[in-house]
Amino acid sequence: VQLQASGGGLVQAGGSLRLSCVASGRTFSRYDMGWFRQAPGKEREFVVGIRWSGDTYYGDSVKARFTVSRDNAKKSVYLQMSSLKPEDTAVYYCAARLGVSGYGDYGYDYWGQGTQVTVSS
Repeated sequence: VQLQASGGGLVQAGGSLRLSCVASGRTFSRYDMGWFRQAPGKEREFVVGIRWSGDTYYGDSVKARFTVSRDNAKKSVYLQMSSLKPEDTAVYYCAARLGVSGYGDYGYDYWGQGTQVTVSS
């Protein structure tokens, strides 16, 4: 599967953005999808995952502010980000995994190119 993320940009603190990720391939509905981010000089951080079943699991730093969803008919996954903070500034990547059990940030084999999110104070 190939992934294409979009929707990043510059936003003021407290604002919102919606990221999108479109996948290629015919079996999108079978994939777990995830969003990760990486800020300059920092390690990549897990943001949120949505399983093929629709179950979601969030990283601690974004709970109650970010919402993930998917539309299998459009082969897309979305990340609605609200109450953004300067520390949310990073390149955001969507990723996919197939046939991996459990909830977590592991097993993601397919990655998109990333989209930059910058939150100004």
